[in-house]
Amino acid sequence: YILLNAPLDKVDAISSILPGMKSPTVVPLAKSGWVSIHSVISEHDFWEVVDNLKRSGAEGILVLSIDQMIR
Repeated sequence: YILLNAPLDKVDAISSILPGMKSPTVVPLAKSGWVSIHSVISEHDFWEVVDNLKRSGAEGILVLSIDQMIR
């Protein structure tokens, strides 16, 4: 599970990198013009995805392990 902060104008670019279940979750931050983006990524793709996210403007990237997921 990955969470990150991004400028609002980078949401489309960052969302295209994240596979998600249907699509990433995008939540507005208290700071105007910024959002938090949440998604699920494969451990296999992790480093490539994180590098691409950084290049696309993502900041404050937090990764959490998922013990269980119900589909």
